[in-house]
Amino acid sequence: MFSQADFTAVSGFIDYLKIEKGLAPLTIAAYQSDIAQFAGFLHKRRRALLTARRNDVRDFIQQLFANSVDGRSVGRKLSALRHLYRYLLMDKVLERDPTLNIDSPKQWKVLPKSLARDEIETLLRDSAITRDGEISQAIAARDRAMLEVFYAGALRVSEIIAVKLEDLKLDLGYVLVRGKGDKERLVPLGRAAQEALNNYCKTSRPVLTKGRTSPLLFVGRGGRKLTRQRVWQMVRATAEGTGRNVSPHMLRHSCATHMVENGADLRTVQTILGHADISTTQVYTHVALDRLKSVYQKYHPRAKARA
Repeated sequence: MFSQADFTAVSGFIDYLKIEKGLAPLTIAAYQSDIAQFAGFLHKRRRALLTARRNDVRDFIQQLFANSVDGRSVGRKLSALRHLYRYLLMDKVLERDPTLNIDSPKQWKVLPKSLARDEIETLLRDSAITRDGEISQAIAARDRAMLEVFYAGALRVSEIIAVKLEDLKLDLGYVLVRGKGDKERLVPLGRAAQEALNNYCKTSRPVLTKGRTSPLLFVGRGGRKLTRQRVWQMVRATAEGTGRNVSPHMLRHSCATHMVENGADLRTVQTILGHADISTTQVYTHVALDRLKSVYQKYHPRAKARA
């Protein structure tokens, strides 16, 4: 994994830690492990430790966060890289430090995970699979409508299970949502979501309520209120075909990400999401740019060409 030049540089650094710094063997082993992990990350990019750039370090840290590595571990890995590159600068092996001006992990915002558009299509397609039995078909129609609303309106779980029947304005194409702090917002619904809701309300909801009254839009058997856990289970089970561990919040993030990718302005996305501060919404511009870069690197004929 190490090139000859990288191996020589890292070996010198390890000797420096042992002789000059007198670090404990466990600490040195941790440094070696962290540096090797970064080297493996760079290898996939066809880059070496001695040619790493600041963007490589930032992307490495972002990948760690995306893989649910805790901030303390990320901080240790970044510290190992900083010590390595400072040593290489001091030894005049390098002229630039790629870890310079990299924010500490405490200041990083973890980019929300979202699904690609084809994964959304797979999820919604699988939710349309017919089932046997009247109750099972009614539950399937309800779940399909909920998934469409999750993706169409970027609702939170707590919001979707609290939507009342009177809040749905199908003829006008929107739903009234009560978010954090009991703040109300109008969320538009696309045609697919409207059709799924219309089908659910007309044919399936009456089957689930069994003549009982409930003010809620989405109900369980006997008109009971759905729990957060039940909704999570439904989303996870339906998403098995995508091969991803999908949560309801990922559908919310997917809605926002895809809107930004298609050119939606942040103020509109902020309103739909119900964010009090637009700085919270701005994270989706980073998500969209990351995906844009990855697609560019994959498909542009000159993206990987050397001059």
